[in-house]
Amino acid sequence: MKIRNLRYIIISAGISLMIVPVSSQNDNKNVVDEVAWVVGDEAIFKSDIESQYQQLRSEGVTIPGDPYCFIPEQLAVEKLYLHQAKIDTIEVPESSVRSAVDQRINYFISQLGSKEKVEEFFHKSLPVLRENLVEMMRNNSIVGQVQRSLTEDVTATPNEVRKYFDSLPADSVPYVPMQVEVQLITLNPNIPRQEIEDVKARLREYSERVNKGEADFSTLAIMYSEDGSAMQGGELGYNGRAAWVPEFANVAFNLSDPKKVSRIVETEYGFHILQLIGKRGDQVNVRHILLTPKVSQKDLNDATNRLDSIRKEIVGGAFTFEEGASFLSQDKDTRNNKGVMTNNNEYSNLYRSSKFEMQDLPPEISKKIENMEPGDLSEAFIMKNSSHKDVAAIVKLKERIPGHRANLADDYNLLKKMYENHKKEEVLKEWLENKIKDTYVRIEPGWQNCEFRYEGWVKEN
Repeated sequence: MKIRNLRYIIISAGISLMIVPVSSQNDNKNVVDEVAWVVGDEAIFKSDIESQYQQLRSEGVTIPGDPYCFIPEQLAVEKLYLHQAKIDTIEVPESSVRSAVDQRINYFISQLGSKEKVEEFFHKSLPVLRENLVEMMRNNSIVGQVQRSLTEDVTATPNEVRKYFDSLPADSVPYVPMQVEVQLITLNPNIPRQEIEDVKARLREYSERVNKGEADFSTLAIMYSEDGSAMQGGELGYNGRAAWVPEFANVAFNLSDPKKVSRIVETEYGFHILQLIGKRGDQVNVRHILLTPKVSQKDLNDATNRLDSIRKEIVGGAFTFEEGASFLSQDKDTRNNKGVMTNNNEYSNLYRSSKFEMQDLPPEISKKIENMEPGDLSEAFIMKNSSHKDVAAIVKLKERIPGHRANLADDYNLLKKMYENHKKEEVLKEWLENKIKDTYVRIEPGWQNCEFRYEGWVKEN
């Protein structure tokens, strides 16, 4: 069971804040709550702190120091960042928040085994958990944007990185676990024309029903859409063009009549129909219905057989794996990089590179390369690609790097990122302490006897 990793993800969702999905302190309007802190014009209630504490205890998370000092300070820091976001008019697309929540809940389900076990683990229903996560991830995203704007000018020279590394005590030099570099070739299964036509026919039926006033688009989205936005009636929130793949964005931004449904749009995710909700400057809000043609086992087997033939040609020397990846692979993320996979693990806060720890790889790939030697090619197998579709794949283990203490020669990018993060922490600490000085803060007497991380919370009388 991977509960330990799950807990880590929950408390490290923000860049420097620990924010956990908990019930609102306003759930019971009739209960008189105790104010513990006031930051600006916002109160932090005892129930906020207790809810956070109980949630963390139930998950077995170790809280550094006194929880009744640590948790309210974290909540206060969040309020300072969110206040700055209002000043800077920083917002996040609702669609990206909802999408991130869907991914997080799907991850929880995959780790715990079922929706029921997720509800049992968090002691709340999925709809309540979803709404808690929406607020948490929206705030985390906003806080992250504020922090990035404050630290965007932080850079590191090679000389600074070297001096930083030389200054690290021996027991502070990070241990780098065993890592691998992997190359990938994929082929998409052929989808029968009739299956595609059936999907389009269903979408045309939905469009006609909406255009004739016989059905509501959002209701049809809830009932039939295969996208994570279905529970929101297909609504994606206000977004700019860059938020969507080009084919989808081109249609979305050309919509003009909220009562009409778009033509059918094909993207890497499947087939869509869209309906305009509203436009605001260079952003548009639409709802959509996504249907994905189903792939039969025969189609997957055919793709696997084709890829096995390609593998035999590579092994026989007809062309290299790199040439096959560049000219034959249908994986959009690697075909322009000679098949080399890039680590885009969303939970990795340090750096992105071609090196993966085993748990960061897609599980199908991790299983295949576990016993491979550098230079080996796998047999063809089926995996989920970045669009969550089944594809045939072969992988080559490019390199296996044994676990070791970080050094400048092998781990410069890691050490550079560590130093940059160190500098960013100093910038943010200075900003927060200046912000604390300029902000009205009142901590009730029973909550003041703490060793806070940041100075200036307790004001002199």
